[in-house]
Amino acid sequence: MPWPMKRQERSADERKQLSGGTKFPAESTEPSSDIIMSASKKTVRETGKVYLVGAGPGDPGLITLRGKFLLERAEVVVYDYLANKKLLQHAPSTAQLVYVGKKGGGLHAYTQEGINKLLVEHGKAGKIVVRLKGGDPFIFGRGAEEIEELVAAGIPFEVVPGVTSATAAATYAGIPITHRGYTASVAFITGHEDPTKKESNIRWDKLATGAGTLVIFMGIKNLPIIMAKLIENGRDPKTPVAVVRWASTPEQHSVEGTLETITEVVREAGIKPPALVVVGEVVKLRKTIDWYEKRPLFGKRIVVTRTREQASELVALLEEHGADCLEFSTINIEPVDDYQVLDRELAQISSCGWLLFTSLNAVTYFFRRLNHLGLDARALAGVRIAVVGKATGDELVKYGIKVDLIPEKFTGEGLAEALISQGVKGSRILLPRAVKARDVLPEMLTGAGAEVVIAPVYRNVPPGGRTDLLREKLEEKKIDMVTFTSSSTVTNFLTMVDAASEEELHRMLDDVSMAAIGPITAKTIEESGLRVDVQPESYTIPDMVDAIVDHYRRAKNMD
Repeated sequence: MPWPMKRQERSADERKQLSGGTKFPAESTEPSSDIIMSASKKTVRETGKVYLVGAGPGDPGLITLRGKFLLERAEVVVYDYLANKKLLQHAPSTAQLVYVGKKGGGLHAYTQEGINKLLVEHGKAGKIVVRLKGGDPFIFGRGAEEIEELVAAGIPFEVVPGVTSATAAATYAGIPITHRGYTASVAFITGHEDPTKKESNIRWDKLATGAGTLVIFMGIKNLPIIMAKLIENGRDPKTPVAVVRWASTPEQHSVEGTLETITEVVREAGIKPPALVVVGEVVKLRKTIDWYEKRPLFGKRIVVTRTREQASELVALLEEHGADCLEFSTINIEPVDDYQVLDRELAQISSCGWLLFTSLNAVTYFFRRLNHLGLDARALAGVRIAVVGKATGDELVKYGIKVDLIPEKFTGEGLAEALISQGVKGSRILLPRAVKARDVLPEMLTGAGAEVVIAPVYRNVPPGGRTDLLREKLEEKKIDMVTFTSSSTVTNFLTMVDAASEEELHRMLDDVSMAAIGPITAKTIEESGLRVDVQPESYTIPDMVDAIVDHYRRAKNMD
C-alpha cells in the first residue's frame, strides 16, 4: 500500500519562525534605527557605527541572536583567527570581508594598531562595521582597546557579548567550572600578559589557592612556568588539570593530567594554541560528564556532495552527531532555456490524470514557472499528484498541496509500480524533471498503457572551482567518508577528483568510506569501481544519517 502522508503539525508562520525566517532579534520586532537601510537606496551617513560582536568559542551555532542580526546587515566585517568562517555566511554578499588574523605565536595579518586604524577608517567612511571577535570581546579580547580608539575618533559603537571560551571549553570538555560539591569560586587568568609591562600584575600567591577553579587563557607557551608558579605558591601538585584545544569545534582535543604532569602530557599530545587550561578538582567530573567528544561521528570528516541549496539538512544532522562536514557541491542546478513543453501542458492541465514529482528540484522549478505565468497551486485543482518519496511530498506541502500517492519504495521503479497497481492505462501523465534523468519511470508507465509527457524544468550542471582543494584533502587522507544522494553526484564527484587512472582513483579513495542514499546511487558507485559501505533501508536523508552512525558504531565496537 502507498505510504500515507502525515498531518502538518505547524502553521507556515510557525515553521518560518522555527527555521530562522524571522530576521529581527528576539527582544525586538524592529531593527535598530541606526542600521536601517532601504533595499533600493542606502541612507548616506556622515559617520558609521562599529559593533564589536563576540563570535563565541568556535561553534557557529553559539553566536547570539543579536550578533547574527548585525552580521546580516553589515557593510564591512572585520574578523579574526578565532572567529568561525561559517559565520561569514550570515553577512550580505555585498559586504566587505577583512581578515585581520591575529594568531598566537605566528605572523599577524594586522597589528592591533592596524586593526584600530581600520575600524576608525571604515567608521569615518559611514559604514556599518561588525568587528567579529572570537569568544567575548571584553574577556582577554582587547575589545576595550579598540573601543577607546573609536571613542577618541568620535565614532558610535556597541558591544555585543559572546559566549566566552572559558566556559565553553570547560563545558564542551565535560567540566563544570563550578560545582557545589567541589568549588564555589572561579578565576579567569591570562597566560600571556602584555610583553611591554615591566612586571606581572598576576598575584600567583593569591590566585594559587584563592579560587577553586582556574581557567587560563593563552597558557600553552608558558605552561611549565604557570604550573610551577601554582605549585610554588601552595597548590597541591596532584591537582587535576585539563587542556582543551579548539573548543566546541570538530577539531577539539582534550587531555588531562595534574599540575606536575600536564606539561609532559601536552607535549606528547602535540597540543598547540589555541587552547585553554582548566585547573581544579572539577576536572575529575569529566569522566562522568564528558559528552562532546563521545558523539558517534566526532572526529570524522565527511564530504557532502549535495547542491548548496539542499545540503543544509544533511550537514545539520551529521554535525549533530559530531561530524566535521566538508561541503563540495557536485551539482549546480539551473533552469532550462525553454519551458515550451511545460507551458503547453499547464494550459491543458485538466486533461492530466497524474502529475509526478521525482525530486525536490523538480518541485522548486515547476512552481517557479507556475508563478512566472501568474498561476499558483489552484491551477492544479482536480489533478492527482504523486511523488517518489516522503521528502518530496513534504516539499509540496509548502505550496499548499497534499499528495495523493507516495510509494513504499522511494525509487522510480517503486513509484511506477504503485501507479500501475492503481491502473494508468489511457491516463495522461505529466512528469516535470531534469533534462537528463533515468527513463525507467516513464518507460514502465508507457508500457502499462499510459501517455507520459516529460517536461524538462531544470538541468544539472557540474560546478566549477574547489577541485584542487578536494584533491588536496583526499591526497592528505583527511576525508573519512563521502556521501552521495543521487547518481549525478557520483559521476560529477569523480569528474572533480579527475584521477589520471583507475590506480590513482583507488589510491585516493580506497581508505574513504562511501555512503549512498539508495540502490540506484549505490549501483553507480559500484559501476565506477568503488565499494559502497553505507546504504539505508529507507531512502531518506535522516535514514542515511542513521545508517552512517550505525556504521561507525559497529566499526568502533570491532576495534
